[in-house]
Amino acid sequence: MLSGRSTVVAVKEQAACNLAEEVVILNVKAGVYFGLNPVAARIWNLIQEPKTVDEIRDAILDEYDVDPDRCEVELLGLLRDLADKALIEVKDETAS
Repeated sequence: MLSGRSTVVAVKEQAACNLAEEVVILNVKAGVYFGLNPVAARIWNLIQEPKTVDEIRDAILDEYDVDPDRCEVELLGLLRDLADKALIEVKDETAS
């Protein structure tokens, strides 16, 4: 379950390449490519080091003109999608 205090980080078993403002990610284990639009690419770049969901949200709100509620909903959706594709690790705030 993702929350604002959950920590996320990109997994090591992937290869990513910046293409203009977008990012293409190869899931090494699955051998499948994924493409990210410019905002999702920015989020991907932020999570190369562990960050909380709140930290990511705040960075996006500082950089883009977006409604805070919409930002949070779309951020959580993207992070769930990346987790489902085994591209990120999620640690719940209660994990030790």
